[in-house]
Amino acid sequence: MGIQISRAHSLIKDALDFRAARQDMIASNIANADTPFYRPRDISFQEALLTKKADALNEKSPHLEMAQTNAGHLPLQNEKSSTKPTLFFRDGHMARNDGNSVDLDVETTEMSKNSVMFNALIQANKKDSNIFKSVIDASSKIS
Repeated sequence: MGIQISRAHSLIKDALDFRAARQDMIASNIANADTPFYRPRDISFQEALLTKKADALNEKSPHLEMAQTNAGHLPLQNEKSSTKPTLFFRDGHMARNDGNSVDLDVETTEMSKNSVMFNALIQANKKDSNIFKSVIDASSKIS
């Protein structure tokens, strides 16, 4: 398992992974801006992060659990409770004559927002790690 720096460290790591995957998805949308009948895709990972956060911080799950009133009932198989991000098509924009609905303004805006969030997570991870580094440095001076 390794050393766990903090409970939030694994959450930050997962958020960085999801942000990197979203950046790749947006770049793919931009690359296919001239592909006929291409529909832009996106990744939603807020639900996955909420579940991970509840696990990491020992909080109550944000999802309402279904009660199993009889032991003979089959257990609920819910894919929404998964910690995997959800892939969806980002529609709502007018398709051009070739059927492509990629809007470069939307894609570049989403890429910029995602980049800012990625950089904020990097900074949070550095601060989280620096706290433990200072504790280790201080404890070595005491000896």
